Amino acid sequence: MKIYNKTNFHKHTFCVFQEVDFSEISNLRLGFKSKSGSSYYFVENGVYRESNHWGRAANCKWRLQKNNNVTNQIGKRTKLGFAKWTDFYNDNDVDRLYFIEVDFGNRHVTFNHKESSNYSKEKVLRNEPDTTKIIKQIRVLFDEYSWAKHFKEEDIDSLRKEIIFKLVHTNATFQEIRKEYLHDGK
Repeated sequence: MKIYNKTNFHKHTFCVFQEVDFSEISNLRLGFKSKSGSSYYFVENGVYRESNHWGRAANCKWRLQKNNNVTNQIGKRTKLGFAKWTDFYNDNDVDRLYFIEVDFGNRHVTFNHKESSNYSKEKVLRNEPDTTKIIKQIRVLFDEYSWAKHFKEEDIDSLRKEIIFKLVHTNATFQEIRKEYLHDGK
């Protein structure tokens, strides 16, 4: 496992930053300001990133985990996140590095890296393009009902949950899963 620090954390990495209050950097010196306007403050165990854009950042995938207890932010878009050096993982679009996580209660889907503490062997690993494709499909399943018009199932919410579970825990495509349910007469 690669060890990240302030000289290499920005080179092909995946990371989930935790949103923190701006008061945490009040006594820190700015370490670096990117061309896109993001500011970085380095400490021994990690980095603070002040930015108005999260997700893809150059050749990295950096997500901000919202903290509802944080109230001291600059404007609505600029947020401050903190990540330990141990929170950074190698990233590329080819290797099977990612697994999908679904919060059915909030109808939210995201992905995480296999090196994270959330990973368990029953979760299917995918490369970045396949992960993105499945996430888009799950969002359609959450947000629309047109996909269910040919099913005889009365309880669409249960059907949705079963299909999403199979998308996350198997390598079957939506079309394959759909055929299975249509064929079984469900």
